[in-house]
Amino acid sequence: MRNFLVSLTLISALFVSASIAQEDLPIVTHKIHQENGNAKETAPKGGGPRSDAPPVGSTGTTSALLPHTGPVINAPTIYLIWYGNWNQTNGTDNAAGQQIIRDWAANIGSSDYFRINASYSAKPVSGSAFYGGEYSYGGTSTRLSDSSIQTIVGNTLSGGHLPYNANGVYFVITPSNVAESSGFCSRYCGWHTAGNVSAGHVRYSFVGNAARCLSSCAIQSTSPNGNPGVDGAISVLSHELEEATTDPDLNAWYDSSGAENGDKCAWTFGNSYVAPNGSYANLHLGSRDFLIQRNLFFTGSAWKCARTSAGGQ
Repeated sequence: MRNFLVSLTLISALFVSASIAQEDLPIVTHKIHQENGNAKETAPKGGGPRSDAPPVGSTGTTSALLPHTGPVINAPTIYLIWYGNWNQTNGTDNAAGQQIIRDWAANIGSSDYFRINASYSAKPVSGSAFYGGEYSYGGTSTRLSDSSIQTIVGNTLSGGHLPYNANGVYFVITPSNVAESSGFCSRYCGWHTAGNVSAGHVRYSFVGNAARCLSSCAIQSTSPNGNPGVDGAISVLSHELEEATTDPDLNAWYDSSGAENGDKCAWTFGNSYVAPNGSYANLHLGSRDFLIQRNLFFTGSAWKCARTSAGGQ
């Protein structure tokens, strides 16, 4: 159903400090959709870390996405904002993990997978995306709120650390020691929304490192790039990028129950293959393998979940 999660949080509006306030004021809305008995972006029942092949999912048709009055982003620009400590020498929150995400951002927008979005003819997008750069925000708080995420984006732009881009999608990515108070790991693994900051109207997303909760936010305990938390986050990043492109203000493409394109195919992966390290993957981008949730494809007469812009499984 078309539900909205409303979090009320008070933020100091004019600070660029590493600490994020946690009291209440601005309202930030983002969609939460029920999936498999859990909320948006949590792993399927009985799921979690797994070493067997990931769920292929149905090859049949689904209910239609419907075009509404809101805008789409024809060709989004991806910006990465690193919150917290990504300088660990061991574990998953390190420079090597960041590089995996950079490589995803640099290659996803020219992939046959992302071109699935171009099949939505009634309110079309190009099916391309670009990587626009990154900023290391820092920060010491290990518990953020929804409004904290908007403040991080606003501070990044007002400080001139990244350019303001009306066609940008700004991803705030947190390390595994950071909680998001509206339900990261228990209700979702990521979300996207839109709001107004001093620089202008922005589309932005929160995605946490899945290493915080592999049983909820990753589909396998090993991963193609040897970093299950980051590889799990990349599947969620892809899901949120699809939705932020086709439903950036939560009023463009969604079905009669409120589900966006990624929601209708969540936690299904189509045909996968075994990567060199023995884990599963379904997409090769640049020099890396990834395991990424399918997206919704329009055949011209029907809707189905697919892994490629040709509708392939």
